[in-house]
Amino acid sequence: MQKRMRSGITTGTCAAAATKAALLAWSGKLPDVVDVTSPQGNTIHVKIATYEQLANGGKGAVIKDAGDDPDVTHGTTVLAEVEVKKDTDVIITAGIGVGIVTKPGLSIAIGEPAINPGPRKMIVQAVRDVLPVGFGAIVKITIPDGQRLAERTLNPSLGIIGGLSIIGTTGIVEPMSEEAFKNSLSPQISMVKALGYDQVVFAPGKIGQDIATNRYGIPAETVIQTSNFIGHMLESAVHYNMKKVLLFGHLGKLVKVSAGIFHTHNRMADARFETLAAYMAAEGASQQAILDILACNTTEAAMPIIAQYKLQSVYQVLAERASARAKRYVFDDLIVGTVIVTLQGDILGLDDTAREIGGSLGWNIR
Repeated sequence: MQKRMRSGITTGTCAAAATKAALLAWSGKLPDVVDVTSPQGNTIHVKIATYEQLANGGKGAVIKDAGDDPDVTHGTTVLAEVEVKKDTDVIITAGIGVGIVTKPGLSIAIGEPAINPGPRKMIVQAVRDVLPVGFGAIVKITIPDGQRLAERTLNPSLGIIGGLSIIGTTGIVEPMSEEAFKNSLSPQISMVKALGYDQVVFAPGKIGQDIATNRYGIPAETVIQTSNFIGHMLESAVHYNMKKVLLFGHLGKLVKVSAGIFHTHNRMADARFETLAAYMAAEGASQQAILDILACNTTEAAMPIIAQYKLQSVYQVLAERASARAKRYVFDDLIVGTVIVTLQGDILGLDDTAREIGGSLGWNIR
């Protein structure tokens, strides 16, 4: 019998738990384990490595446990030093080993600590869990080994300098052993089939899944996360006798499918900007527009450039190409439509087949 893979916790969860431990220590409690709340409202139990009471706050530390995921940050220490202040908000700062954003196109503004919105929400909630009304805190997150570890991530190319990003949309790290993860994804299609559907929606990540269901009203039971394994999931859809697939996700993932890339992890293949540049050129883009796109570090940063040159028509072309490449990948055994969205959920491009599939699922798109 296959061993069940063990999940872990994100750096965001570590930071929130260390923050809560610091505040509990300040209040005179001895927090060997604390509970923090994920952005989805789930409770996560976290073991505390150390804590210390200070005159005006406290310190806490958590050792990152990534479970069975081959995470570069597994075993590293995440520290929080908290200063309690009256009549102030929760202010989050970067200590040693936490990166600073220096380029546009990320979810955090230039000059801010590279602490993503999900972890920020968890840290703020951790403070509110402990402090009485009328009190706030200055929270400094430190990762002593962060600068060295960041060299083994994409942070330098993303313009995040000085250390790691504090990330995590759910607070939990799911194990990414490829075969085990694939095996856990595919049976979800069988569940959709059992509910009487012959069409399924594939979202590469949690953000796309939430946008599809919460903003556009696509039935949640039909939406499955594919992670990076879009090709594998297309093959699985054929295996389970699905008829139609709607690809629904962010430009950064689906532009790869437009280029015929069906394992979308950046280490497998990354032709995002080359693909954008090629299709923009086909739409009449100038040489300067192409050079500007090729200089981008994220597809979010590319979007204002596309708007600047009035080349938004490229998004529909990319959606059509993603659908065509996906159909070809499974030898036309599926009807495929594609919807490309921003991180905020605005639709950039979609094809006619996407409108047909989405309409039959009752989405509330105009």
